[in-house]
Amino acid sequence: MNDRIAAGGADAARPAKENAAHSVAVLVFPGFPMMAFSSVIEPMRAANILSGKPFYSWIIVAPEATTVAASNGVVIAPDFAAAAAPPVDRIVVCSGGDADHVVAAGAVKWIRRNLRRGAHLGAVADAAFFLARAGLLDGYACTLHWTSQAAFTEAFPDIALRRDLYVIDRKRFTSAGGIGSLDMMLEIIGKDLGAEIAAGVAEWFVHSPLRSSVDRKMMPLRLRTGVRNELVLSAIAIMEDAVEERLAMADLAARLNVSPDRLERTFRAELRTSPSDYYRRLRLRRAVDLLTHSTLAVRDVAIACGFASMSSFARAFREEHGRSPSSMRRH
Repeated sequence: MNDRIAAGGADAARPAKENAAHSVAVLVFPGFPMMAFSSVIEPMRAANILSGKPFYSWIIVAPEATTVAASNGVVIAPDFAAAAAPPVDRIVVCSGGDADHVVAAGAVKWIRRNLRRGAHLGAVADAAFFLARAGLLDGYACTLHWTSQAAFTEAFPDIALRRDLYVIDRKRFTSAGGIGSLDMMLEIIGKDLGAEIAAGVAEWFVHSPLRSSVDRKMMPLRLRTGVRNELVLSAIAIMEDAVEERLAMADLAARLNVSPDRLERTFRAELRTSPSDYYRRLRLRRAVDLLTHSTLAVRDVAIACGFASMSSFARAFREEHGRSPSSMRRH
């Protein structure tokens, strides 16, 4: 079964709706993550098989008419360059960790043309950076890969960033990549074709059922930290939202409605470290993310990570990472 949109002739000038209810374009940039890419396309393929009809059709689009290599080295040949791509009902942008630097004016023009026709627009992994720089996420909530969230917040303070596996906000849908993209597609398929088909797609890929909104929010923390204790997870979530503020541990315990002693004991039992030490390492990891994915000056990174002076920041950074903050800066 070939579900990809046919190229050429009059059919290439309009969405392929005769045989499919939804035409989808996946816009890929060099270094795109293959897992997120597959997690967008494979659920649609399975949904077509399970529903017994070609409900979804798709094309691969690139900024230029050249092959594109994924981050793992696999090379794909796109169906269209953005300038020649047909209209579609949905666009999903797939980009890797350099999305904060990607410039593709032709692709943005093509996206805007589709949006004027009523298309929905999505992003997986770090591609929300590309959409935000083009003003295509203004007024919408979104998410992206956790390593880029700090830099995204600094660059786009007016865009509502949610630390969820995925976010669907009206005509925008974004995921943190990987399995989060599969979870997002399962919800979209459920809305398109019903819960039974969505559950069948999840089973097809030996995946757990759709998660609740609370679980979507806490799951990234569980995946990153390996933590299962709800008190510790809640404490870490507050820490991540208060990196610059640098909360006192007594204030953190008060927010959680527990005593400082209980917070300390629970942290040590779960992670074999104190909450204050964990908080310090978290702020230093955030510094790495900002140095790698943003253009903030090193001094501004120190402030954004809750350090009162450059000297204390540089000393703590070197103790944790074995190198100076300036040497971590991506060129």
